[in-house]
Amino acid sequence: MKPHSYSFTFDFRRLRVLREFQERGTLAAAAKALNLTPSAISQQIAALSREVGVPLLEPLGRGVRLTPQADLLLDHGSVMEAQMERAHTDLAAFTEGKAGHVTLGTFSTAIIALVAPMFERLRRDCPMLRLSVKETEPPECFTQLDNGDLDLVVTVDYRNGPHRNDPRYHRVDLMKDPLLVAMPAHHPLAGRKAIDLLALANEDWIIGAIRDPCQEVSLTACTMAGFNPGIQHRVNDWVSVFALVAAGCGVALVPRLAVPPAPLSGIAFRPVAGPQRPGRNIYAAIRAGAERSPHLVPVLAELSAAAKALATPSAGRGPGSPGSRPRR
Repeated sequence: MKPHSYSFTFDFRRLRVLREFQERGTLAAAAKALNLTPSAISQQIAALSREVGVPLLEPLGRGVRLTPQADLLLDHGSVMEAQMERAHTDLAAFTEGKAGHVTLGTFSTAIIALVAPMFERLRRDCPMLRLSVKETEPPECFTQLDNGDLDLVVTVDYRNGPHRNDPRYHRVDLMKDPLLVAMPAHHPLAGRKAIDLLALANEDWIIGAIRDPCQEVSLTACTMAGFNPGIQHRVNDWVSVFALVAAGCGVALVPRLAVPPAPLSGIAFRPVAGPQRPGRNIYAAIRAGAERSPHLVPVLAELSAAAKALATPSAGRGPGSPGSRPRR
């Protein structure tokens, strides 16, 4: 089939496979993300190439890369998928609002601080709306959103994540979760109201795993302060981070939402000094075109309300939000 044929068509599922290859960079990585084999990924892309009538992959060393035609197809595909979502939303609008099933994916601290508080209000205002929550981290949450396994994600900005104007997604900014310095209570600087990060340049640091969004924000904050931290421990579990800090094993940058409201023995939490305080930008994302979907509108509204409540001083919150934070 030639691309200019009047019967030009293709399988959108294969387009998502091609996009996953673009995001991951290798057939093996795309296959792992989609729970397929590299051979199946190659076959899907080859079938899509036959459907559209242009080459989509070309050799690059021992591997392959996207052709310029593939990049062009993906650009158009984003627009077409958004339009399909709008069509789906308009059809759903004929049914009663405040009904349906929403599957939301997010990380643990957001479940505790944002998602759980909105459940009671949703049950009261939208009794026919069912909400399922799945704990997931980027970039996997976006793969699941693209595939339709999730309807909505609450996530954070990170270096390799979708940019703000990505045509595939409709974004709702929720809040900035500031990072606090966690240090042993007996540390010489623990008596200060705020900590200049450069003063901690020679300390042992506790940082998250490579490619973890919190690790990226922490490293960027240290770099902006004028130093590269000496990473002694890599830990992704907040309870473990707090245990290491209390034991005097190092210092860490931790999100405010991860800090329990009750004081933790042996740890001092202090804000970062200076006007540009580091933090996580937390936002909700849905597939572009679905922003008017009646079963998503109330969920987005309640998430925004929960985020606003966290930012309200009268909410009675200390440096952290309610509950302990076992994971990110």
